[in-house]
Amino acid sequence: MALAQSILRETLALCAWLVLLSVIFIPLERLWALRKQNVRRKSLALDVAYYFLNSTVLTLFLALPLSVVAWLLAQVMPASAQAIFTGLPVPARFAVALVVGEIGGYWGHRWLHEIPALWRFHAVHHSAEEIDFMVNCRAHPLDLMFTRICGYVPLYALGLLQPLATAPDPAMMGFVVTGRIWSFLIHANLRARFGWFEHLLVTPAFHHWHHSRHDHVDHNYATVLPWIDRLFGTHHLPKAWPAEYGTDTKVPETLTGQLAFPFRRD
Repeated sequence: MALAQSILRETLALCAWLVLLSVIFIPLERLWALRKQNVRRKSLALDVAYYFLNSTVLTLFLALPLSVVAWLLAQVMPASAQAIFTGLPVPARFAVALVVGEIGGYWGHRWLHEIPALWRFHAVHHSAEEIDFMVNCRAHPLDLMFTRICGYVPLYALGLLQPLATAPDPAMMGFVVTGRIWSFLIHANLRARFGWFEHLLVTPAFHHWHHSRHDHVDHNYATVLPWIDRLFGTHHLPKAWPAEYGTDTKVPETLTGQLAFPFRRD
C-alpha cells in the first residue's frame, strides 16, 4: 500500500511538472518560434515517454551507486579540504558547485561524443530532427546516468554535494533545480538572441548548434556556462542558426528500438 501511494505521488508530481513546463514553454515557442512546427510534432509522444521513464529510472538506479561513490570519496578526501567548501556561504557554494559541476558535466558530455561506444547511447538524444523544449527528455537512461555521475563526482570530492546528509542543502537544491530547468530552456524552439548575455549563460542559440546535423555537433558541450567551451576550445556561436538538426547515425524511431540500439552489434 505504501509503495503504491509513493508511486502515485511521484507520478502526480511528474505530471504537475510537465504541465508547468508546458504552460511556460508552449506559449513562448508559439510567440517567438525559430521554426514553424506543430506543437504535436513528430516524435513528441516518444519524448513524453522518455520524460516519465528517465525520471523514474534515474531515481531508482542512481541513488545507491551515487551514495556509495560519495561515501568512498569522503573516506579519501581530507576533511579539512572539504571543510573549505562546505563552510562557504550559500551563494558562494552555489556558484562553486555550478562551475565544478559544469566542468565535470562538460567532460562527461564530450566523452559521449568522442568515444564510439558511448556515442551509441548519446545518438538517441541527437536523433531529434525538430527541436523544442521536450527534446531535452529524449535520452537513453544510461546516457543520463553517465553524464550525471561525471557532473556529481567532483562535487562529492569537494564535499559540496552530500547525498548522505540528513538535512537538504539549499545551495545544492538550487544547483540541481537550476540545471534541470535550464536544460529545457536551451532546447526550446526560440529565435531570441541575448547579446552579451550569451557569453555568460548558455542560450538556445548556443545549444542548437550542438544539435546541428553535421558541422558543429562536436562543439558547445556546456549546458549552463558557455565560457567552459571557450576554455577547452569547443565554443561556436555565430549569428546564424543551424540549417538542420539530427544525426547521420541510424537510430530506430521507437522507444524499445532506441533503448536496445546501443547494445546491437550492427
